[in-house]
Amino acid sequence: MKRICVYSGSNLGVRPEYKEMTKALGLVLVKNNIELVYGGSKTGLMGEIANYMLDNNGRVTGVMPGGLFPNEVINERLTQFIEVKNMHERKQTMADLSDGFIAIPGGIGTFEELFETYSWAQLGIHKKPIGVLNISNFFDPFITMMTTIVNEGFMNPSNTKLVLVSSDPGELVNQMIHYTPPVLGNKWQQLEAAAVN
Repeated sequence: MKRICVYSGSNLGVRPEYKEMTKALGLVLVKNNIELVYGGSKTGLMGEIANYMLDNNGRVTGVMPGGLFPNEVINERLTQFIEVKNMHERKQTMADLSDGFIAIPGGIGTFEELFETYSWAQLGIHKKPIGVLNISNFFDPFITMMTTIVNEGFMNPSNTKLVLVSSDPGELVNQMIHYTPPVLGNKWQQLEAAAVN
C-alpha cells in the first residue's frame, strides 16, 4: 500500500469534524508512509488533507485537467502535479497510480468517483480496496442505499464487501492494508434465478 487516492469535497462542509477528521486521515497516511493521490486542488477538504500531509513531510500527487479549473485552485505545493486532458483521464490516472481508494465527505463529484470505482471493482476491473470514512454519519444514506439495492434484487450481497466502512481513519487504513478481495457471487446466475421466481 504505497499510494491511496482520496476522493473528497472542494468545500469544507458545515461541520468542523469534517476538517478535523480529514487531517487525522492525512496523519495516518503519513505515519504509514502512504502517498496521497487526489484531484490537485488547494480548496476545501481536498486542500486540507494535501496541505496537512505536506506540512508533515508527506508526499502528495495531484491530478487535474488542464484549463478546466481556474489556476487559483491549483495546489502549487505538491510533490508531483500531473496535468491531463479531461475528467475521464483524471479518474483513470488517479486509479492507475493508486493501490486503494478512500472517499471522505464531498459533493456530487465525490460520489461519482466513489460509484465508478465501486462499479469497476464489481466488474473485476480492479481488486484494490475501497474505503469510506464515515465522518459524522455522512455516508449513512450511501450505506442504506447499498442495502436497499441488495434487498431489491439489483446487486449480489457479496458485492457489499467491496467497500470498507469506518468512522476511524486509523482503523480504515489498517483494514485497507490487510484487505483481501472478497469472493463475489455470480451476478448472472442471481438474475436468472430471480427471473424464474
